[in-house]
Amino acid sequence: MNRLLLSRRELLKLTGAAAAGVLRAHRPLLAAAPGDDELGCVVGHPTGEQVGMKVLADGGNAIDAVVAAALAAAVAAPNQTGIGGYGMHAAIAIRDGERIAAIDGNSAAPAAMRADTFKPGPNGKVPGGVNQTGWLSAGVPGILAGLQLALDQFGTCRLGDLLPPAIDLARNGFPWPKGLAAIVRGKPQFQQDGGSRKLFFPGGVPLAAGALFKNPELAEMLAVLAKANSAEAFYRGDIAQCIAEGFRKNGGLVTAKDMADYRARLVEPLAISWGGCTVHTAPLTAGGLSVLQMLRAMQAMNWEKMPDGLPRTCARIEAMRLAWRDRLALLGDPDFAKVPTDRLLSDDYAQRSAAEILAAVEAGKFLAHGVKPNPQGGTINLTAADAKGNFVAITFSHGDSFGACVTVEGLGLTLGHGMSRFDPDPEHPNSPGPGKRPLNNMVPTIVTRDGKAVLAIGGRGGRKIPNALLEVLTQFVVLGQPLQSSIGAPRLHTEGSAALLFEKAWPAGETAALRRLGYTISTGGSASMSAVAQESGALRKAWR
Repeated sequence: MNRLLLSRRELLKLTGAAAAGVLRAHRPLLAAAPGDDELGCVVGHPTGEQVGMKVLADGGNAIDAVVAAALAAAVAAPNQTGIGGYGMHAAIAIRDGERIAAIDGNSAAPAAMRADTFKPGPNGKVPGGVNQTGWLSAGVPGILAGLQLALDQFGTCRLGDLLPPAIDLARNGFPWPKGLAAIVRGKPQFQQDGGSRKLFFPGGVPLAAGALFKNPELAEMLAVLAKANSAEAFYRGDIAQCIAEGFRKNGGLVTAKDMADYRARLVEPLAISWGGCTVHTAPLTAGGLSVLQMLRAMQAMNWEKMPDGLPRTCARIEAMRLAWRDRLALLGDPDFAKVPTDRLLSDDYAQRSAAEILAAVEAGKFLAHGVKPNPQGGTINLTAADAKGNFVAITFSHGDSFGACVTVEGLGLTLGHGMSRFDPDPEHPNSPGPGKRPLNNMVPTIVTRDGKAVLAIGGRGGRKIPNALLEVLTQFVVLGQPLQSSIGAPRLHTEGSAALLFEKAWPAGETAALRRLGYTISTGGSASMSAVAQESGALRKAWR
């Protein structure tokens, strides 16, 4: 039975009225809001939330709901992600934490990719930025395979039950937001690519704010998948052939065989315990390892027992910086590189890290790292829970805005730039190579307490995501704060250098003291975290 035959009026209601547009900013939930304890809740994207809640109301579980929400959001937010987005990761708790699993739907590099494909020039930059935009920057898109695997393993619906809202959005359109109109005008890459020009420059003119944005080719492709109740044709059928032909005609590397060889994976999460809680997060090539490393260092220095004040803040900052140093130097696809995961999470390494950090804090210094920040954006995270005790967080992404900025003609399929997440240095563990999956910043996470799932959380915001997750987990797991306080607490960001980014709410006196210690301080936003928690027998949701 088709569970999601929504009327056109209902879809317009889902996507926001008239010129406000489908991507009108979601007002951040600075405090947690009640969920629906009889159904559950979905949080992370306005259109996705309402599509997901319809699935829950029709009897689907949290996994069904979040898959439907992701499919709709992938159409409604084409700058952040898309059906052709490069990849996804998920963390899932089944029946109150009876089973915890993760799904790896990250992009895979084509067989023709080599370690020196993006070799930097003398200035350290890749000539022409071909790893950032264009057909070389796109690998095999993994989102559909990951969503299909989640549904096959843990859902109760079929893919065809969940695709109608996404199909309707693509076929009938929605008002084009002002912000996206400005982005499209400012991206010359769109005009250089035939498929993107056709989609975003109808009649040779960039899509105007308030204009109805339709993608009938994408709608038709999704309808084919819905009829088959499977994403199989996307990877091993006519659709895959069309995608491969698009790469061939435009100088890309992905072939029909690359598409056919791709598989999303069901994998074991990484996990550490603190007190009565266990944090389960998506393993490499996702970003969870770095967050757990930060927590292990804090745990080893008994951070929760340190008095409030500057030394405690410095200790947390240095735990972040040290993990980022290791992340950017040591991590990559563990199927191809010798990644010291066990060592980075070991008691011995945590103790040595803690000693190094505390010595620096006591001396009023910071650890010296030769790390250069490299801001990255994009991404959507959707989090859901249901009355049966299932919790799920799914993060999926184009990468930066509109990803590779190329579109497969005949499919309306804009592609993510997953290959940009490789380090272009051929000697780096995260260098490109045939079949490799690039390191990324997605951190979908489940927290259990005494064996029961109590939190599902993930974020959007590129490299800011791992630190933002640490900040929320510090409040929720380490300090035992409720979701409202945990999601609302001010956050900081660092990528390993002495440059720190603080939210405006951070105490001014403390930032001044950090400047005197030699840190470079600026003010800016954090990643947006979406979460669902079980508190006092009730579901709570939050997004900030």
